[in-house]
Amino acid sequence: MVSERGLEVLRVIVQDYVASREPVGSKSIVERHAFGVSAATIRNDMALLEDEELITAPHTSSGRVPTDKGYRVFVDQLTDLRPLSQAQRQAIETFVGQSVDLDDVLARTVRLLSQLTHQVALVQYPSLASSRVRHIELVPLTATRMMTVFITDTGRVEQRLIDAAGPLDEAFLAELRARLNTALGGLGLSDAAAKLEALAEQFPAERRPLVAQVTSSLTEQVLANRQDRLLMAGAANLARTEEDFSGSIYPVLEAIEEQVTLLRLFSEMEIDQHGVSVSIGKENANFGLGETSVLTSGYSSSGGSVARLGVLGPTRMDYSNNMAAVRAVARYLSRLLGSE
Repeated sequence: MVSERGLEVLRVIVQDYVASREPVGSKSIVERHAFGVSAATIRNDMALLEDEELITAPHTSSGRVPTDKGYRVFVDQLTDLRPLSQAQRQAIETFVGQSVDLDDVLARTVRLLSQLTHQVALVQYPSLASSRVRHIELVPLTATRMMTVFITDTGRVEQRLIDAAGPLDEAFLAELRARLNTALGGLGLSDAAAKLEALAEQFPAERRPLVAQVTSSLTEQVLANRQDRLLMAGAANLARTEEDFSGSIYPVLEAIEEQVTLLRLFSEMEIDQHGVSVSIGKENANFGLGETSVLTSGYSSSGGSVARLGVLGPTRMDYSNNMAAVRAVARYLSRLLGSE
């Protein structure tokens, strides 16, 4: 059983090691932190922490570094998160708030989160399996070219160009647009795809070729929206922390390219009392990420669906700051998308 002072010693070991990447010894703890006890007492506390496998000595006669278990206890013992500065909060609102659509919002979000945390940032598109059709638009561009625009209730916008075999009839396009929105508006994506399959047969034979082109385009757009996807930014940050990995970082880079793997990891992570989920080191071994930590939080879109955003990096990271940043960005993203 670790005492209260032992937990405090663990806390400063984690913080000092994260800041310096140097093993932490009892002498430096006494010099840098006001424990009010001797170095010998701190050494006894460290010995107990080592017995509990919370810290370890990377080299003989060196200081100590946290283990995965030690990081886990440190994270679980966090009573509060260091708040973001006013400048950081302003950066979130200014940079992300300038977005023009969902794709731009999420692209800006991962770039900003990577800058705030100096880690790889990840954001999942809103849970598209539960998305519904909000609106369909048919836009004539030239005499024979048009654009189909497919919009979901989560704010996702898909566009496709169609080259018609003959001149476009704008009056008929307006009729087709109205019938599409009446038939598909509010439907889930699976139901919308099924409706589209039979729609061309409801029109006169001379109109069916164009209707078939439109429904085929919209079906592609529906199917594109049913695939869960991630956006990523800041992979170069892994190269800056390469010394924190025992071998090459390439296996980690390969693992994070597997979106299905990361989405599965996201789905298995449970949110804690801070509104953040943290998976550390060996807890990620089954996903090929055994030397990394992953921090995520949920955000909601205007359609009410929930998705994840977060960061991935070495286990030696500033958990308090990164958890606060992930939580703050997720909350702002929920407000931004919820107001659309």
